[in-house]
Amino acid sequence: MSPRWHNHAGNQSCRPREIVKPGSLEELIQLVQLAEREGTTIRAIGAGHAWSDAALTEGYMILPDELGGVLPLDDGTLREAAPQLARVLGGTHLYALNDALDEAGLALPQMGGYDGQTIAGVVSTSTHGSGLAWGPFPDLVHSVELVVSGGEVVRIERAGGPTDPAKFAAMFHDERRLIQDNGTFEAAVCGMGCMGVVYAYLIEVRERFWLEEKRELSTWEATRDTLTYDGVLGEGDHYELFVNPYPRDDGRHNLLVTRRRDAPDPGGTPETRERGHPLAELEASLPITGVLLRFLARHLPSLMVRRFDAVLDEMQGDWTSASYRVFNIGEANHLPAVSMELCVGLEGNRHLDAVDRMLAIAAEQRKKHRRYHTSPFSLRFTKASPAFASMMYARDSMIMELILVTGTHGGEELLRAHEDGLAEFDARAHWGQINYLTEERIRRSYPRWDDWLRVERELNSSGVFDSPFTRRVGISG
Repeated sequence: MSPRWHNHAGNQSCRPREIVKPGSLEELIQLVQLAEREGTTIRAIGAGHAWSDAALTEGYMILPDELGGVLPLDDGTLREAAPQLARVLGGTHLYALNDALDEAGLALPQMGGYDGQTIAGVVSTSTHGSGLAWGPFPDLVHSVELVVSGGEVVRIERAGGPTDPAKFAAMFHDERRLIQDNGTFEAAVCGMGCMGVVYAYLIEVRERFWLEEKRELSTWEATRDTLTYDGVLGEGDHYELFVNPYPRDDGRHNLLVTRRRDAPDPGGTPETRERGHPLAELEASLPITGVLLRFLARHLPSLMVRRFDAVLDEMQGDWTSASYRVFNIGEANHLPAVSMELCVGLEGNRHLDAVDRMLAIAAEQRKKHRRYHTSPFSLRFTKASPAFASMMYARDSMIMELILVTGTHGGEELLRAHEDGLAEFDARAHWGQINYLTEERIRRSYPRWDDWLRVERELNSSGVFDSPFTRRVGISG
């Protein structure tokens, strides 16, 4: 019997044909060609942090364990004048990348709240941090190297990219292909594993820096009208909100404002303490184990809700440390939880109405169906991305992350109600988190979807990268 694989949260599983750990580019090429000869499929899974079906496969499943690390920047093909870049293997976990960059006096300009994913995982699904000065992870990429149908190795960049075509041809002859085309790059860079297996990236980095983080309690009603370009969103901070979906007795919704900005080197030994997250603080405040947290979420979620305001209050404070330590939310990433992210554009301040609508849905679900959020939700803000399949494509965006303890009573119905209820705001669901996407909804939300599909059909001409996910959302031909 084939081995059973399950993801980080345990909510997705499959029986792949075989789980493999290639250790070189040559082995990757051979695996793609083997899958094609056998008439099956192949999929790389990163760290298994996707809570959607994006990683599932009935074919060969590639684990990235042996395909990580930072390579010398110039492999002999770069132009003389290159921006500050790093060459990174696709299977590199972010914690390992952060350590390697820090040793070299460098850092990622932006991060999400977790460092356990692989760089290919966060780029391919358009993972993001927060703050309108920064786009999602695909926007850090200057070059992507893929193993595509037929086992061909293709390097894809924008027109005038960092690779010198003459040097590339002299080094690789006909063994690899260089494509420098804007449309092809903007499709392939956020490819959800559908266009090939990522071997390596050239990504943008910056000099090592420190962040000061401040957390203060407020309310949605007091904060709402400041969330504009003329308000806090235009001030250039890394900015995030945690919001209690349920009101106080006076009708106001407590929230925690988190602001991060560049700071001077604080000196001394860098702090290593992990920053609080509502779920981690909730667990600590009860105090209970992850098993009991799941029990409460399934059977007594109303008891958890009563602690939300106290949890947000306890998370106030400030600290300064290395950037990647401050970005990482820490222990909460190891708790039994899943989430949905819905991405709404900022044009016309419709994002404010979208949050109001989300709060109304939460109240309705609680009153009519006794379905509860088992964590406060977060609001983050991200610059528009040129990547065709990014949730932030062509629009500055607010991202609502709806976090649930795994096994929350009525959780699936609750999340579906939010995705359906926010469709009028053209909310784009995160590919790698729980979603109920359909081909019709995707076509309605992504103006360049046909251009993305055209590149997918070229790079996945044999269908070797098809999967249950690609069939569900209408990608597979």
